[in-house]
Amino acid sequence: MSRSGPEDSSKSAPAPVADLPALKAKAEQGDPQAQDQLGRLYARGQAVPLDYAQAAKWYRLAATQGNADAQADLGELCQAGQGVPKSIPEALKWFQLAAAQGNAGAAYNLGFLYEQGQDVRKDQAQAAKWYLAAAEYGDALAQYDIGQRFNLGVGVKKDLVEGFKWLSLAAAQGQSDAAMRRDKARGQMTSEEIAEANRRITSFVPKKGPVAAK
Repeated sequence: MSRSGPEDSSKSAPAPVADLPALKAKAEQGDPQAQDQLGRLYARGQAVPLDYAQAAKWYRLAATQGNADAQADLGELCQAGQGVPKSIPEALKWFQLAAAQGNAGAAYNLGFLYEQGQDVRKDQAQAAKWYLAAAEYGDALAQYDIGQRFNLGVGVKKDLVEGFKWLSLAAAQGQSDAAMRRDKARGQMTSEEIAEANRRITSFVPKKGPVAAK
């Protein structure tokens, strides 16, 4: 399953709702951020009864206004078949829209779908493309996954320098096993390659904003 499905505790929960009627009023008036927040409350049963259909309704209203978080959230419901009919093509559509705006979770989920071949053609190059996009936005799990791919040459050309860089960045965020796998690859690298990897690590700054067209 994807890392950030609707019931995944690793995804940040909505902020506490001090005034639910006011939030609902803003959502009904068309505020996309309020619509997405209200959808998340329904998806978690927080301050309102658990109701995936209501979550999907509010996510869709926000998503069609271009809210990237809502697009990613709706994609997760489509992937899981919660509140809406299960549809990987619909999930892909919403994940792609969200990822194009820089939503790291949506980019990761795209990578996972292409890696696993879940109702889409398995494509390791596409999986690597989206894992890399999520990694560049600072996602620790994506950094771990793309680091492994560079070390092994899966979906990308084998590159131990890039693998060392991404695994080090993942390890710095506490990603399990990243440091161990980085140190294992270190034995295959020259001192010059390690120095270059460290230079790239030092200069890394997570991206912000939309993904550049390729």
